[in-house]
Amino acid sequence: MRLTAEFWVHAYLARLRLTDIPAFVVAHGDDTAGAVLVKLNTLDGNAIVFQRSFDLMTGDRKWVTLAEGEEAEVDAALARQRSFDTDVWVIEVEDRQGRHLLDEPGLSD
Repeated sequence: MRLTAEFWVHAYLARLRLTDIPAFVVAHGDDTAGAVLVKLNTLDGNAIVFQRSFDLMTGDRKWVTLAEGEEAEVDAALARQRSFDTDVWVIEVEDRQGRHLLDEPGLSD
């Protein structure tokens, strides 16, 4: 059974709070099946957006980079994504060290 998008987002935000990494919901997507995009803002004018991808060969889910570079360019990429997928969640993580925790066990499920 798959977790709902809303449940996953709340669990992710709680995990970030436990490690004192600020994060907030920029766009609230569909509670049940909305895709989730995670923007990592390193607070130096740069950012990265991650999206969850499904590997057809292995059946695994993993986080891949959707956009990376100057924050304004990354925000433009997010706006384009949201223009054709209104159900998408956008979570912004702010961490100078570049921590996002997406590579930790349990977050790609």
